[in-house]
Amino acid sequence: MTVKIKSRKPGAPGPSHLGTGERTNTKERSATVIRNTNETRIEIELTIEGQGQYKISTGIRFFDHMLELFTRHGAFDLDLACKGDLDVDQHHTVEDVGIALGEAFDRALGDKRGILRAGYFVMPMDETLAIAAVDLSGRAAFAVDTKVRTRLVGDLQAELVTDFFEGFARGARANVHVKTMYGRSNHHKIEAIFKAFARALRVACSRDKQLGKMLPSTKGLL
Repeated sequence: MTVKIKSRKPGAPGPSHLGTGERTNTKERSATVIRNTNETRIEIELTIEGQGQYKISTGIRFFDHMLELFTRHGAFDLDLACKGDLDVDQHHTVEDVGIALGEAFDRALGDKRGILRAGYFVMPMDETLAIAAVDLSGRAAFAVDTKVRTRLVGDLQAELVTDFFEGFARGARANVHVKTMYGRSNHHKIEAIFKAFARALRVACSRDKQLGKMLPSTKGLL
């Protein structure tokens, strides 16, 4: 397995699909992750202070759709390409994307000084209600309850939603809890979870104006 992680310097050009001009925001938090294994080849460019712009291709269209709306609701910028062994199964693709995306957030946030660290959101979507809570604690833990009982939602193997969030929690070294409270449409159940997760993560990554550059922990390390 080959994993390369680097962060862009403030003001450096962002993801290619966002234009060729240099960024002028000196407080931009960005990261590039390249993760290659015998099962998947993944390249990610992430900007936390984004405009909800995305270019995403995983070979699983419903999964792409979830990552697109995650980017828009999180107000991130995300360029993500994954070529996985879909002829075998979707598992490697979905899990490894979760890991790599989590690594990108972990890298972009640096030492995590001055961030809110934790966030939660309750997301209604028509007849469905989902909740998400995130703590960028430096410790990986997850709990997922989609209440989806069908094998497929769109072209995505529904059980792999759990694997995505587990992978993200590992890569980001974060606590991730997502749950569908109730709903009828399986599509809505998963979509509401991704939207809630995006907005919870958006809060957790936000800068804390009150505490300034203080580390949001009494341990001295996150």
